[in-house]
Amino acid sequence: MNFYQRMAFGILSMLTLGGSLPQALAANEPVVLRIYAPAASSAAAKPAKELANGPLVASLPIEFFKKLPQHSFVTQTPWYKKPVKFTGPLLRDVLAAVKVKGRVIHAVALDDYQVSIPFSDAAQFDVILAHNMDGVTLTPKNKGPLFVVYPYDSKTELQAVRFYERSIWQLKALRLE
Repeated sequence: MNFYQRMAFGILSMLTLGGSLPQALAANEPVVLRIYAPAASSAAAKPAKELANGPLVASLPIEFFKKLPQHSFVTQTPWYKKPVKFTGPLLRDVLAAVKVKGRVIHAVALDDYQVSIPFSDAAQFDVILAHNMDGVTLTPKNKGPLFVVYPYDSKTELQAVRFYERSIWQLKALRLE
């Protein structure tokens, strides 16, 4: 872990979850998600690594997501023949924990596939960052480690191509604008 990552983790631990960021951060767990945001939208932003949409705000291990409140739902998807149970924290809880805001969330997958998700989706719908599917931990071989999933069966409006397209799997980064 480099100096800037250690600084980000330290700042993040002071600012998020009342200073109770999972011990996994100190234990050098592998990072599964990086969040980038303009400095003005984040109390934790540090110029660790500048990108087009802002500096690196957080580098998070899977344990971070497991320590947040967990939500589960069963829903039909276009990718599976039967309904699937997804479990993980709400996207809005993750964004609140790292204290970032924006208009658009640009989600990036391990293969660099990208989608844009309106920030309002996180507030309006119970979108989760699933780390578990039907009781099985997600890995890159089964659409993990994180999978953005909408509760499609909860509202008819979510059963639309635009929401299916926003459901990115093998998530590795969020870039806020």
